[in-house]
Amino acid sequence: MSDRYQFLIHTPVGQLLAKNLGLPNPVTLERYHDGDPLVDGAVAVGGSGRLDKAIVAALDDLGIAAEDPMAGSGTSTPDGASDPTRYKGLVFDATGIESSADLVSLQDFFTPLMRRLEGCARVVVLGTPPESTNSKQERVAQRALEGFTRSLAKEVGRGSTVQLVYVAPVADGAITSTLAFLLSPKSAYVSGQVIRIGTNDATGGESVTDWTRPLTGKLALVTGASRGIGAEIARVLHRDGATVLGVDVPQAASELQALMNELDSDYLALDITSKDAPHRIARHVKEKHGGVDIVVHNAGITRDKKLANMKRDGWASTLAVNLTAPELITEQLLDQKLVRANGRIVGVASIAGLAGNLGQTNYAASKAGVIGFVDSLAADLDDGITVNAVAPGFIETKMTAAVPLVTREVGRRLNSLSQGGLPVDVAETIAWFANPASTSVNGNVVRVCGQMMLGA
Repeated sequence: MSDRYQFLIHTPVGQLLAKNLGLPNPVTLERYHDGDPLVDGAVAVGGSGRLDKAIVAALDDLGIAAEDPMAGSGTSTPDGASDPTRYKGLVFDATGIESSADLVSLQDFFTPLMRRLEGCARVVVLGTPPESTNSKQERVAQRALEGFTRSLAKEVGRGSTVQLVYVAPVADGAITSTLAFLLSPKSAYVSGQVIRIGTNDATGGESVTDWTRPLTGKLALVTGASRGIGAEIARVLHRDGATVLGVDVPQAASELQALMNELDSDYLALDITSKDAPHRIARHVKEKHGGVDIVVHNAGITRDKKLANMKRDGWASTLAVNLTAPELITEQLLDQKLVRANGRIVGVASIAGLAGNLGQTNYAASKAGVIGFVDSLAADLDDGITVNAVAPGFIETKMTAAVPLVTREVGRRLNSLSQGGLPVDVAETIAWFANPASTSVNGNVVRVCGQMMLGA
């Protein structure tokens, strides 16, 4: 679905109106394409703490050169004028901040660099989970990082993003896959988020030798895979090397089969809410593949009505598809030990499950329940299996195309990037969760919403 406003605002007249009237001026976001470098430019690294060596090692593993912006003032032009380096990414190790007085180091590092950022730049601050700190003063200071990063995400502009990553002391060496995602165009529509690594003592994981195909040899089960976000999830996971088992309702069988044939993958047409669906899926996985590595619960429906006007079927069907089916399918796969070691379970929640939405009590309940699903499983999984969820905001799909014009425009503009996201933005976030090196990324709910002003 095209964003006509974004097209018009980039015309000369549109730019004049945006400047004079203060209208939203969304930048065309850079997104990753197969074969692109993870970062096309320089990344500055600063701060002092326990992660300094881990950051440099991770960037080196990813083929990204770390630069110290304090080491020099930049190069010089032939006439002797200063020509400071511009940066595509900034990474700051804030784990050394132990008191509120130490927070001045944020201003010391970032203020000189803010005008030296390229468009669509990435800013990542790494801290210590407040509950894992050694003193009350350190806990206060580390919690302050959330306000800093969320506010900076609203200031940085030009399609750039800012994230905070809390790294538990047990997970110092487990930051590579997260930096690969957050510093690259793969995270184009993720901003203002707080991500936790290793807080459930999920350490280790598999080493990745080819960061362009990290899912080689993996089987990914994706429900609701025939179209929209589900189809894009299937394509991105396949791009990263996985074989996909796409699942969708019998009515979508022809589309599902065509996509899975395109991806040289497998499919299963069934209604995930049918009583025997969990057993049929488990049997198919066991007999044809011997197990599954990635389970993505993407299938979802809406049956919108204000609660006073809602029919019982509209309530029940929404909860059955969006929440109960993922619970039962996951339970069956885990009980039969079909989720392989270092496996991944990913739910698709929604910003509605965090902030609520008019006429969506059923949908919001189901999506908040997906967050509860993550909370309930995260600490109990073993063998390196993880569970996380994405919470999309306004994503450009056929569903949002049917939203009334004014509501649609508000949904697009009411975020720090002033535009809707694309299905691929959800898919890229799921691919990061699915990465075999993301074992320490467990129990997270990451909003793919451009830092929506409500619930973000």
